[in-house]
Amino acid sequence: MPKYTPFSKLSKKEQRKINAQKRGSWGGLNPVTRVPPNPRAYNRAKVRRTPAD
Repeated sequence: MPKYTPFSKLSKKEQRKINAQKRGSWGGLNPVTRVPPNPRAYNRAKVRRTPAD
């Protein structure tokens, strides 16, 4: 049985490997695109008006 080594005593490479295993997956989603639009920002598409006859 391997001897227990505290996380802080592991090499940075081993710490990164353990951290990568603990991290979850976004399942194909890009988290950047999941941000809601800013309601106070100017929205050019909202201002569309029909031409006056």
